[in-house]
Amino acid sequence: MEALKSSLCPCPPRRRLNLPNTTVRCHLTPDHPWTLSDGNADRPKPRSNRPQSPLPDIDARRITKDKAKDLRLLRRSQGSGALSPRWIRRSPEQMVQYLEDDRNGHLFGKHVVAAIKAVRSLSGRGKEEGYDMREVMASFVAKLSFREMCIVLREQKGLRQVRDFFAWMKLQLSYHPSVIAYTIVLRAYGQAGKIKLAEETFLEMLDVGCEPDDVACGTMLCAYARRGHLKAMLSFYSAVHERGVTLSLVVFNFMLSALQKKSQHQNVIEIWRDMCSKAVTPNHFTFSIVICSFVKEGILDEALRIFTQMKSFDLVPEEATYTLLICSSVKSGKQDEALALYRDMRSHGIVPSNFTCASLLALYYRNGDYSKALSLFLDMENYDIRADEVIYGLLIKIYGKLGLYDDAEKTFEETKQLGLLTDEKTYVAMAQVHLSSGDYLKALNIMEQMRSQNLGFSQFASLILLKCKVMMVGDLESARSLSTSGVPCVDMLSLYIKKGLLDKDFINRALLKRNMLVDEGLPGRRKE
Repeated sequence: MEALKSSLCPCPPRRRLNLPNTTVRCHLTPDHPWTLSDGNADRPKPRSNRPQSPLPDIDARRITKDKAKDLRLLRRSQGSGALSPRWIRRSPEQMVQYLEDDRNGHLFGKHVVAAIKAVRSLSGRGKEEGYDMREVMASFVAKLSFREMCIVLREQKGLRQVRDFFAWMKLQLSYHPSVIAYTIVLRAYGQAGKIKLAEETFLEMLDVGCEPDDVACGTMLCAYARRGHLKAMLSFYSAVHERGVTLSLVVFNFMLSALQKKSQHQNVIEIWRDMCSKAVTPNHFTFSIVICSFVKEGILDEALRIFTQMKSFDLVPEEATYTLLICSSVKSGKQDEALALYRDMRSHGIVPSNFTCASLLALYYRNGDYSKALSLFLDMENYDIRADEVIYGLLIKIYGKLGLYDDAEKTFEETKQLGLLTDEKTYVAMAQVHLSSGDYLKALNIMEQMRSQNLGFSQFASLILLKCKVMMVGDLESARSLSTSGVPCVDMLSLYIKKGLLDKDFINRALLKRNMLVDEGLPGRRKE
């Protein structure tokens, strides 16, 4: 004991000094009149050296609105993956805390976590080994409530475990038939592609007296759409529609996406009208699919109306939607709508694709707005939009109309160097430019190059080749061979007149193919 005391008090005791009795007074006042140690609640707590200004109402509303906007963006444009919701991402610290709470049973309870692990451990056993779910869950009998059993059922990953645990659930006293448990099983079967088992489970749910709600019906429809069973999906949807069940937007997006992939645009339009009648608010993904289906069906006016409705919801369309509407407007002759769509597209900072630029170049070429076409081509170079063969062919035609024959020839050579010469229209466009400039030899050489590439000759290409031969050499034998491909007989007549040979039988044969008649009294003329 003495050694312990000496070890605790290694220093020798100090001598006590005899000092006179003196009084010491301090005239300093403390900076902080209140401390945690004195415990005096009457004194106020001192202000901080760096006080924080209170948040004004304007900033509070702004932060609330920004947070709500971020949440809407997270839920938007889910598409085919809408069945699994996109949760807000946790920080690494929050994820560690979440996993720790899960291990400690703070989320569902330790006995629920133990039940989940016990059932999940069965997935490692093969079919040969087998197991008895009643033996595995013997320690959990009368310990799990119905809600906790549903949690265990939901957390299972394997299909066998879902089936066997659900069968064990039905034997428990706390179990009662509920659409919630059946919906969990339906979802597991649907994700695994077991459509037949899902149908049997749905019929069992009806037999036990559970009325399916919108979630159960939507789960079944998503299972059909995921596996491409469109006929069964539409039949089931008609039955749901007759019951008056209002489905969620996620389910409608699943069905619309599956139908559009199989080009069943008429069914897409019908489901869209059902959505409008039930006041289901569409999102960006819904509008894009519906607009595409209306355009594919040739109902452009309705597609433009839905496009305007989409913009009224403050949704910015994608580049593919703009391209589809612009090209359809150009083909339908609605030039003002096409140009308005392009201006609206550029106002949102969306860079057009080469397909959109090709449609606009064709529109400018038909209208004769060659300056706008060239400015659009310069914009393509500024935005690094790669031109294809169609755009180069249109540019060659525009240069030919403007009389810039050298530029047209340079563009043709550039197209050849890039390896994009695969269509006869580009060769024919360059040959037409040479014919307009009066250089018939170059035009004939272009057509001969096209023939050497083993490209098929259309009727228009044969006509251009015939013109080259007529203007250049007047080759009668080549013209006769070309006449069998169905070229117009006006050029053949001009060639015969130039040669002084008017073969009436040949002219009649060529004219009768086009329902024309030759006057008997005038062998060289045709009757209009």
